[in-house]
Amino acid sequence: MSAVAWTATGSLAAWLWLLLGQGFFWRTDVRLPPRREPDVWPSVGVVVPARDEAAVLARSLPSLLAQDYPGRAEVFLVDDGSTDGTGELARALAERHGGLPLTVGSPGEPPAGWTGKLWAVRHGIGLARARDPEYLLLTDADITHEPDSLRRLVAAAGSGGYDLVSQMARLRVESLWERLVVPAFVYFFAQLYPFRWIGRKGSRTAAAAGGCVLLRTDAAERARIPDAIRQAVIDDVALARAVKGAGGHIWLGLADGVDSVRPYPRLADLWRMVSRSAYAQLRHNVPLLVGTVAGLAVVYLVPPVALFAGLVTGDHAVAVAGGLAWAVMTATYLPMLRYYRQPLALALLLPGTAFLYLLMTVDSAVQHYRGRGAAWKGRTYTRPDPTAPEPSPEQP
Repeated sequence: MSAVAWTATGSLAAWLWLLLGQGFFWRTDVRLPPRREPDVWPSVGVVVPARDEAAVLARSLPSLLAQDYPGRAEVFLVDDGSTDGTGELARALAERHGGLPLTVGSPGEPPAGWTGKLWAVRHGIGLARARDPEYLLLTDADITHEPDSLRRLVAAAGSGGYDLVSQMARLRVESLWERLVVPAFVYFFAQLYPFRWIGRKGSRTAAAAGGCVLLRTDAAERARIPDAIRQAVIDDVALARAVKGAGGHIWLGLADGVDSVRPYPRLADLWRMVSRSAYAQLRHNVPLLVGTVAGLAVVYLVPPVALFAGLVTGDHAVAVAGGLAWAVMTATYLPMLRYYRQPLALALLLPGTAFLYLLMTVDSAVQHYRGRGAAWKGRTYTRPDPTAPEPSPEQP
């Protein structure tokens, strides 16, 4: 066999393993687990970090204020140095819509060693804990919730004995580039962190989706959230690891009734969204970057190349191996496209989308070594500093 045939066969073997041995990551049936409503509903503090979110807040905040929750619940929105009137808009929306009580706070600029979002989350948790809630719902300012969202989350956590219940919000898919890139983003995430493994006790796999995380307050205290992860750029995964590492039982699945309204209409918008944290995901490790690029090429790019090369050269072994690998790849992507209600023919374009993600990952590393790090809304974060001081107890 030629080197090309061996490579194509290796790609096919990788896809057969991914199909059967990676926690059935491609299935989209991991939704909120069976639940029963409690006799007495626990209290909940809803924490919303927000930095320059006026463009989306009018759609997201009213959905939180309108939660049909039988117990006591309050919303704490933390205005993280916004310049677009986010805090003022939040107060105006609360006056106009009513519903759950709203408190708007502002923590000031984050000190060294903290990301802005986690500093805002820390302030919001401090405000919420003054009310002594049993649960904290951490949700982003671009996330809308159906009226029974909080009720379903709390019931699922209580019924399953979970310390953390997280839902991967359904991202917006309207523009051409969103259709091409967004479903693949969730597909790749599930491939890295199979949802079935996350919810299994004893499994080392841990992840959450930062847009919707329900967390027991005592579990947050045991895991020292957010202080223990104060430098994390990929804060949702770091949060889940901390909670699970402290003995917590966690769960992550796809959402019904929890949606992101943040638009990413251009490729440049999606590129920034992915590249700002891709190299941080690889722990700023060059060998890991090289291995990831090579792996993406073998798994996603080799199948179509092998198929067409085999057909052109008459090498049937190469064509068959490449074609079968591409067929398995396509089949595993179909459930995610159905979940996002997209044309199934887009599954054939997954190799091209994977190539875009490969370029975004490389660009993330390039930006890091140019000193730009992970940039988001005017802030840039470099490699975490293990010598950064612990926060003092007096800080809010």
